Amino acid sequence: MSPKTKDWIIATRPWSFPASTMPALIAVSYAFYVRSNVQLDANWFYGILAILGAAVFQASGNLISDYFDYKFKVDRAETYGSSRMLVDGVFKPKTILYFGLALLLTGSIIGLYLLLNTSVDLLWIGAIGVLATYFYYKLKYNALGDATIFVIYGLLISLGTYLVVTNLLSWQILLIGAAPGFLIVNILHANNTRDMKHDGEAHIKTQAMVIGVKNSIYQYIILGIGAYIIIVMSVVFGILHPLCLVVFLTFPILLKNIKQIKQADIDKPEIIKDMDAQSAQLVMMFSLLLAVANFIAGLL
Repeated sequence: MSPKTKDWIIATRPWSFPASTMPALIAVSYAFYVRSNVQLDANWFYGILAILGAAVFQASGNLISDYFDYKFKVDRAETYGSSRMLVDGVFKPKTILYFGLALLLTGSIIGLYLLLNTSVDLLWIGAIGVLATYFYYKLKYNALGDATIFVIYGLLISLGTYLVVTNLLSWQILLIGAAPGFLIVNILHANNTRDMKHDGEAHIKTQAMVIGVKNSIYQYIILGIGAYIIIVMSVVFGILHPLCLVVFLTFPILLKNIKQIKQADIDKPEIIKDMDAQSAQLVMMFSLLLAVANFIAGLL
């Protein structure tokens, strides 16, 4: 049976796209807020392209990662995660790889267009993004997945998006981007904490495996609370408008997630089988509130 249209969409794991699009949206919203306080030329069309490009790159990364996870038997019938398109035999492995590479090329073309029309600094940001997209599986297998996700999703997407909108590099956007970045890392970290046993059987080494269940729980808590502390600091130092404290409406969701991940057991992964999805929902709600607050503050 040949794959259906919906199977091609599912293979990209669209439910995970907030991890890439939300940092880009926050960067656009922050540029809108900054523009209201200082004279700043902004190109919103480039911002929209950057959001689209971020999603395309993530879809590419998801597909390429699924290919290698299947190839190295990280994804199997009894494991969680992935789109399961390969595990369930919907696609041939090479089809998923070529699909991922096609999207990687598409994202690179979008990036090249933005590079030619904005700043040369986008070259090194984009180059790191392309390399990390393809070789992410190697980094994840060697306990560098969390750090890679934070650098790409927490810092470089925000920095690059702000750059194409304003033609400026900004240390402030790095600080702001670190907040959703921490929560985005928790998506991966929850996934890897759940999968410790299965990943060990596949002979790979994630950060969760290196630090153990107890410390993985501590890391999840620290990163989660740290995201809110960054927002408070940014408001105190005048980088963000006080309206941005509205993100604390999502704090009960973090507390609920923390309560659940505290139950993590290496021999009972099913206990936290949905923690990655719940962590992604927090990213979406936190980021949307932050973006909306920036847009509203920019109109005041």
